[in-house]
Amino acid sequence: MITITKAEGIRGKVKTEPEDFIVKEITKSGKVLEPGRKYLPEELGESPMPGSKFTTFILEKKNWDTISALLSIAKKAGRGRKSISYAGVKDKRSISVQLASIYGVTPSSISSISIKDIHINGAWEGSETTLGSNLGNSFSVKLNGFSGGIERIPSIIEESMGRFPNYFDRQRFGYRLNNFSIGMHILHNEMEEAVMSFLTYSGKETDMESREARARLAEERDFQKALDYFPRHLRPERAMIAYLARYRNFHNAIRNLQRGIAIMFIHSVEDAIFNAVLEKRIREGDLESRLGCKANFHGFPDIESVSESKEKTFEVDALIGYETKEEYISDYSKEIMERFGINKDSFKIKSLPELSMKGAYRPILSPFKDFSYTDIVGTSDLNLEFSIPSGSYATIFLNEITKNDNTSISEMLDEPKLL
Repeated sequence: MITITKAEGIRGKVKTEPEDFIVKEITKSGKVLEPGRKYLPEELGESPMPGSKFTTFILEKKNWDTISALLSIAKKAGRGRKSISYAGVKDKRSISVQLASIYGVTPSSISSISIKDIHINGAWEGSETTLGSNLGNSFSVKLNGFSGGIERIPSIIEESMGRFPNYFDRQRFGYRLNNFSIGMHILHNEMEEAVMSFLTYSGKETDMESREARARLAEERDFQKALDYFPRHLRPERAMIAYLARYRNFHNAIRNLQRGIAIMFIHSVEDAIFNAVLEKRIREGDLESRLGCKANFHGFPDIESVSESKEKTFEVDALIGYETKEEYISDYSKEIMERFGINKDSFKIKSLPELSMKGAYRPILSPFKDFSYTDIVGTSDLNLEFSIPSGSYATIFLNEITKNDNTSISEMLDEPKLL
């Protein structure tokens, strides 16, 4: 991805082991949750709510993604998916600590749950944890095998002026990088194409059994037979195939997916537009916007304060949706959407209204704080410490230092599989 700093990077790898990537949630009160430590609610500025049906708890996990970890906890507690909530999704290949909540389970029951590589570092009767309620995340990262001079880091940090491009990371586009193409098919009301892309596209698929199953279904298009050979671990795909074996209704097949999965297809289109616009802004040296926002008490963007005021700390751009004001859609965004054959009204999906997107706002550049680095003597490894806001990606910040990923967003979107 195109960086804002020109200084040469130091390369190196992250996430070699979960222990190399530690994610510590910053709560709404500004408290950083440390791994291996128990907390009382008062330490976090939380008020216990005796008699509440919600239990707030601190989840520490290793090599678990957030959703899977919480679903496993809910299952142990005899509850379902709808009982759990969280402030933000953390990386799987990491050790991470975060706030979460569950409905209808007592604090003592949650505290007593035993699951490998999952720990409960405090639980109390409280309120529901809501998505985005955290301020951000603090990171402790081990960079393995850097090859550039460590002396480059100060010049990179100085050049950045405390900011980095606020791209959405690749994970927003799915591990097969086809969420965008599925979303585009949905926006164009091409539901059969969207479904078949979800089920059969095998680009970036690393599991051979899955590749073969997807290729066979693409050729045969026999959903009944596919139930016999589709891998068991592809549960969303199998659920969709089972539905199509009975009804062959492609609109409702998408509805058969969990909304959290289906909505990501539309988010990925919003995100792709934002990323492509940001890349073009960086190339042209145009990082100013009509919109901006102020900083919150922690120094991170307060997205609730977005306005046209000149008294702004962060420049902000629109994530396009059907309610986005026309005057807030930049010429850059219009150019990208024209290329995709869509406009803001495309995000009001009449045939699948539950996937419609109103639009939102996002800082063009994200701040980082508390940056430090330490050379691990006798190795070619570094320890890096930093904090970034909720919704921003550590891997994007790290790329400013390593310069590992120079893939152009525009080039990615030009690939046939995405259009």
